[in-house]
Amino acid sequence: MLLHINSDNPEGRKIAQVVESLRKGGIVIYPTDTVYGLGCDINNKEAVEKICRIRGLDPRDAMLSIICKDISQIQEYVQQMDNPTFKLLKRNLPGAFTFIMKAAGNVPKMFQNKKKTLGIRVPDHKIPLMIVEELGHPILTTSLKSDDEILEYFTDPGLIYDDFKKLVDVVIDSGVGGNTPSTIVDCTIDDPIVTRVGAGDLVMV
Repeated sequence: MLLHINSDNPEGRKIAQVVESLRKGGIVIYPTDTVYGLGCDINNKEAVEKICRIRGLDPRDAMLSIICKDISQIQEYVQQMDNPTFKLLKRNLPGAFTFIMKAAGNVPKMFQNKKKTLGIRVPDHKIPLMIVEELGHPILTTSLKSDDEILEYFTDPGLIYDDFKKLVDVVIDSGVGGNTPSTIVDCTIDDPIVTRVGAGDLVMV
């Protein structure tokens, strides 16, 4: 299903439609403040496995990421963060960043890679945040990579639908997406470092 949702003023009934699909184990393609993402309910093992197959990922080695609605929700899924890390997140979220953190014990087993780390996003985009709010817990997120020689990521929701309609349940169209992924920041060490430069200007101080 191709579902048009207004990015500035998302329609509540359409968000509810997406969440209903997620609760049934559906796979959803949705916009973020960076690139279009592929996601599902983090508590649905079969859905997580399907996304890993689509992306060719091995959960035991992959650094899977989740979208949370705010820092308070992040704290439910990561080990206790120190004050500098909390301040770093507070300065930069919501925003175009993925923060790598040590996963808490309550994180679903599919997300517990060998390093016991987890990617955390709080995108500056109303649609994914409203989806997470309505669902009541985070969704898995992974970038929708393209095989195109020029564009690294899919940007046109119409073309996304053509390519993925047999693999996913919902494709959200909120306009053309970006082609620059999030900046990745490793917070598992004493002094956080940027491991991938992407969208967003990280404020460290």
